[in-house]
Amino acid sequence: MKLIIINGPNLNLLGIREKQIYGDKNFGVIHSELEEKFSAIELSYFQSNHEGVLIDKLHEVGFSYDGIILNAGAYSHTSIAIADAIAAIQTPVVEVHISNVFARDRFRHHSYLSKNCKGIITGFGIKSYELAIQSFF
Repeated sequence: MKLIIINGPNLNLLGIREKQIYGDKNFGVIHSELEEKFSAIELSYFQSNHEGVLIDKLHEVGFSYDGIILNAGAYSHTSIAIADAIAAIQTPVVEVHISNVFARDRFRHHSYLSKNCKGIITGFGIKSYELAIQSFF
């Protein structure tokens, strides 16, 4: 099985920013732990702060991978273009949020991406990525 985790804006600052919400591990450590736990799958990782780059990556992997785990960050709540990219590809996408978006600002309660995703995992911290991987088994 071939999966990719795609993280959007500001997730390059995991382990540094708002540790009370996002924890104290950077994504390099998190990815290594996931690779160890799920050693039977090929797990790739990509991060960008730029909307178009995220869309390009979805197009690139959206016909050849078994699954995409997407934490688009704030773009979840603003990007019709990323939603359209998800609708255009064949690979199923699981939308992930580290925090419980429904316990945060009201504008975070709506995601443009969700209707085009296989499912949504929100509010389980870094464990959200593990749950998303498990959803492909």
